[in-house]
Amino acid sequence: MADLRDQFGRPLRDLRVSVTDRCNFRCPYCMPAEAFGPGHRFLRPAQFMSPEEFGRILRQFVGAGVAKVRITGGEPLLRPDAPDLVRVLKHELRVPEVALTTNGWRLAEAAPALRAAGLDRLNVSLDSLRPATFARLTGGRGASVGRVLDGIAAARALGLPVKINMVVQRGINDDDILELAEWARAQGHPLRFIEFMDVGTTNGWARERVVPAAEILARLSARWPLAACGPTYRGEVAVRYRYRDGGGEIGLISSVTAPFCRDCHRARLSADGKLFTCLFAASGWDLLGALRAGASDEELGAFLARVWRGRLDRYSDERAELLARHESRPKIEMSYIGG
Repeated sequence: MADLRDQFGRPLRDLRVSVTDRCNFRCPYCMPAEAFGPGHRFLRPAQFMSPEEFGRILRQFVGAGVAKVRITGGEPLLRPDAPDLVRVLKHELRVPEVALTTNGWRLAEAAPALRAAGLDRLNVSLDSLRPATFARLTGGRGASVGRVLDGIAAARALGLPVKINMVVQRGINDDDILELAEWARAQGHPLRFIEFMDVGTTNGWARERVVPAAEILARLSARWPLAACGPTYRGEVAVRYRYRDGGGEIGLISSVTAPFCRDCHRARLSADGKLFTCLFAASGWDLLGALRAGASDEELGAFLARVWRGRLDRYSDERAELLARHESRPKIEMSYIGG
């Protein structure tokens, strides 16, 4: 089953697994407070995949060719057993590359256990170093950028490689691009600039708030000369550049202005075990439900294979046409399936 291909010949190589739909932040582009307030119905703990169920389901993805797994959320470090899930991936399933994306709030205390479990690397979401902007972009819930920076430092001290993710929005934090880049250069962290995407239906996406990757690149290269890097693997979503003076690298993820659907090898699994074949999908296939109904490993693998072989997703390629026709599609929220 390792040569599994979808309708466009795209293999399955990369999996993002949400382990919780909860988060302690309310970032407007992901979990806006007005949509995820006190009355919002989050998943119940019994709906989450247990570590044992997680292992059985993930084994099918590894058998289908997945070589990279990223643990996401919500905020994955709200799950006390997050290191146990990493251990399943690294020590039981022998996944070559296991990463985790976090907002950094609980990173300082979690980093030793993640390192011991075998985590290969971290991505930390950090959209601004400025306290007021950081507070605004995390939903004004008393979050401190200093605590996130301390978590990054703690992880680095343990030898965990850390990349920084910045979602750029015009008029919100685009004036922080150079400041964050200068900090990342000094600290030795690769920095990924991500175009503001129309994920889900509650984040207030507007085309005019997208800062194109080409513009971000122009701003950076005017300050520090850059040279293009080649991809490190097929299907890499970030277009990477290195600083000519040796100051590290940056990456640009341009889902809006330069879609990469035609070579997308990524699937997503929600915390309640549903398989989504696109970040912009409206619904998923219930692998956990099948497992709890008594499906064997062989039946789970066959279920996964049927879904992937029928995959036709290419939303980002179709976005411009949909916008021109003033059409919209229902989409699952990013906090449910991970970014």
